[in-house]
Amino acid sequence: MDKFLIKGGVRLKGEVKVSGAKNAVLPIMAASLLVEGEVRLLNVPDVMDVFTMAELLRLLGARAERVEKGLWVLDTSDLTSSTAPYEIVRKMRASIYVLGPLLARMGKASVSLPGGCAFGPRPVDFHISGLEAMGASIKLEHGYINARVKKLKGVEIAFDRKSVGATAHLLMTATFAEGETLIANAAKEPEIVALADFLKLCGADIEGEGTDEIIVRGGKVLRSPGEYRIIPDRIEAGTYAVAAFMTGGKVRIREACLDHIRTVIDRLRQAGATVEEEDSTITVSNGGKILPLTIHTSPYPGFPTDMQAQFMAMLTVADGTSIIKEGIYPDRFRHAFELQRMGADIKVEGDTAVIKGVKHLTGAPVMASDLRASAALVLAGLIARGETLIDRIYHLDRGYEDFEKKLSSLGADIRRIRD
Repeated sequence: MDKFLIKGGVRLKGEVKVSGAKNAVLPIMAASLLVEGEVRLLNVPDVMDVFTMAELLRLLGARAERVEKGLWVLDTSDLTSSTAPYEIVRKMRASIYVLGPLLARMGKASVSLPGGCAFGPRPVDFHISGLEAMGASIKLEHGYINARVKKLKGVEIAFDRKSVGATAHLLMTATFAEGETLIANAAKEPEIVALADFLKLCGADIEGEGTDEIIVRGGKVLRSPGEYRIIPDRIEAGTYAVAAFMTGGKVRIREACLDHIRTVIDRLRQAGATVEEEDSTITVSNGGKILPLTIHTSPYPGFPTDMQAQFMAMLTVADGTSIIKEGIYPDRFRHAFELQRMGADIKVEGDTAVIKGVKHLTGAPVMASDLRASAALVLAGLIARGETLIDRIYHLDRGYEDFEKKLSSLGADIRRIRD
């Protein structure tokens, strides 16, 4: 497995461009299964999850071609299979998104139970119960979700708690259902709004995206809008903002959507960062100390769980004690124990981590456990004294485009060691 070797102590300086959002493009790629004609997606990031989704679409009989950097062409006119095999699905949880569209298109679907980040259970119960409410017959057999339906029907679906994945999945599937579907307690993330925007451009009748209730009036034929541009990756933008601040540097981050990272910007300012805003660009700098914070992750527009690990890395060297309460995935603290190997003073109890700032971190061999934990360890390596060797960086390749190249362009001493 590839590793990163980082020599810490460099203040990041320069400019970096934000890539397209992985978490926006994946459901849109799956939704292309419902669309007639050729779909051209712009601003698509070169990350492994995109290539995995493309491979899955090809196995189903679709055309999924990377024409050039940032541009993909999809055409799902001639599907030949309704089975998403374990060999592909195990690599990525977002593979579950093809279940509903396949069911809508072909009347049957068989999708392996998904894989992906391993920081705690993210059950598919909401996905399954939603599809069953829409008329599907579903059985879990031999590690596969086997579904059949004669005709999907519009229903009212109310989630016990917000789920981005289930909201996206049932939103796209409902466009093929007969009648009106109401999704209550829906996720409000920008990626949900982007999916709805794409589907509406294809002809879907959707309202309420970005609110707690989404209404889908199904049964309309969806046709390709021609081209669709993927929104900027808010988590990538936030990651570089934290990196700039904690290294004491100054970085201009362009082609971001500032409304999508408002809570991150606010928290950075509370921690002492100088953040200058201009249109789709922020410039982040730090000429002083890092102040402690109390953070509680929560669904959008709250503080994103996908930024929790990066902020923890930053707060390991804050001037005081910080508290992070994880309100989405209570077990998402595996990176804390790797940060401890670098000298961090972190105590984890249940869904809460208490971080007492230390004067400095020390480079050490560490191992990444998931995508955002990997990013946190890289950020910690950037400020640590000495060398940090990070194993299992394939997690990073799943979700960050050209991560080491972008950091190197800002002055970081980071290189990939290939095994």
